[in-house]
Amino acid sequence: MRRRLVLVTLVLVTSACASAPPPPSRGELIQQILKSTVQLRAEREGGALRAASGVVLATDRARRRAWILTTRHFFEPPDAQHVYVRLPGRDSVVQGTVAFVSPDLDIAIVEVEQTDVAPIRLKVAADLGDDVLVIAFPWGDRFTVVRGAVSQITPAGSDGLVTGPPRMIDASVSYGSSGGGVFDARSGHLLGIVKGYRTVKVTLPETRERPLELPVAGETTLIPAAAILRFLVDSGLTDFLPK
Repeated sequence: MRRRLVLVTLVLVTSACASAPPPPSRGELIQQILKSTVQLRAEREGGALRAASGVVLATDRARRRAWILTTRHFFEPPDAQHVYVRLPGRDSVVQGTVAFVSPDLDIAIVEVEQTDVAPIRLKVAADLGDDVLVIAFPWGDRFTVVRGAVSQITPAGSDGLVTGPPRMIDASVSYGSSGGGVFDARSGHLLGIVKGYRTVKVTLPETRERPLELPVAGETTLIPAAAILRFLVDSGLTDFLPK
């Protein structure tokens, strides 16, 4: 019962209200989002490297801590590894630790000592066709901003097939984008994070032995904010979400 009350309260807090200020310009919106966006790198024994993206969800300025959301599969298999976090436009990195891992969802949370970040707000539902911005670090390189639309949702209540937690977007992503934020293009609030994408193999005459795997547009899957919110309640981090 307590968990249900917490979720209802958080949904109300993170939802837009009638007296909300006008939406920021596109440039202002992206600058705002970048304060909550990070690049992740895992270094394993033997020199193996992996890359992913993440979103800052909660902070505790008194303890100089921040918690970053990303995908669980980024850390699999769970061998010995060091995790590093970098903010956009910076060369320096900070080391992080895996603080929480969901047993049934592709979600993990990394804790870092960091104060110069801004936790993002969640938006638990979207309309089919809503514009979104995907900000991530494909191939472990510089961040990219890709525009798309919600292409599939999970129906919610009487709204039928039009409104609910987003399941897919039509923006194409690539390796390193897992964990990247999918943001509402009007408010900048987080609708979910990139879970994965379907690919198709293409064979060229000169590369028959090495087929190319290309992302299929419209089939980038998400972990929606509604599922993320439930995981945050279970992890005890709701007190550190932005008010």
